Amino acid sequence: MPRESFYRFLMTQRNPNSADEIQQFANNAFFDTAFPKQSVDFEEISKYLEENADYLPSMTIFDSAWQRYLDAMN
Repeated sequence: MPRESFYRFLMTQRNPNSADEIQQFANNAFFDTAFPKQSVDFEEISKYLEENADYLPSMTIFDSAWQRYLDAMN
């Protein structure tokens, strides 16, 4: 069974009223029309974020979100 995309998982973390870094990342990714929405590949998403996501202040936030994603998929 194919794994849910990272983007779909990330959208479950959205909360417009929260200061939590992962929730803010999710809120901002929602408005990023070029985000690789179907991807389940860490390298692809990481490269995209490093090159395009000026809304992500630190890649450690992505790393934490990715770990949450892996935990949720297991």
